[in-house]
Amino acid sequence: MILRGTVRADRPLVVLAVGEEARYLPPDLPVLLTGMGKVNAASAVSAVLAAGPRPSLLLNLGTAGALRPGWAGIHEVATVLQHDLDTALLRTLTGETCGAPLTLAAEGAVLATGDTFVADDDARDRLAERADLVDMEGYAVAWAAAQAGVPCRLVKQVSDEAGDGAARTWKESVDACARDLADWAARHVA
Repeated sequence: MILRGTVRADRPLVVLAVGEEARYLPPDLPVLLTGMGKVNAASAVSAVLAAGPRPSLLLNLGTAGALRPGWAGIHEVATVLQHDLDTALLRTLTGETCGAPLTLAAEGAVLATGDTFVADDDARDRLAERADLVDMEGYAVAWAAAQAGVPCRLVKQVSDEAGDGAARTWKESVDACARDLADWAARHVA
């Protein structure tokens, strides 16, 4: 976990997984780099929120794989779910809902979050039945924000097609994605 800048109650905190995604963000923005995966994201966000002060908004920017042909560019997430947690099975075992999808906005993409970098056509096609995009941190950031009562937005730049060759494509596209995310932030973050 790396925190750049100072968290203030009157400003958003921009949350990303890795430095490559944050490379072009303005230096005056407070930025939290969580590391990859749900555990890193949830624990980093929770630690910063517990230490206080709490930001006006958690803004999770980052890259995501497209689960459907033709998806490109930047998308705000309306709903985020965990693709690697069997919520339905756990409900039959305990009678309780664990890890239910989170609604963040009225309109936008459905994001599936899991601790797997999806780089397989079959896995991508299965996930496309439930979501538009896939990442490794979004649900954890949104969950930690909800637990702390802090508003949250997830904004994702498509970096790859989440199929065969996605890892190579991510490495080739992450710099351009970081530029696009920084441009988006410059226009939308006060």
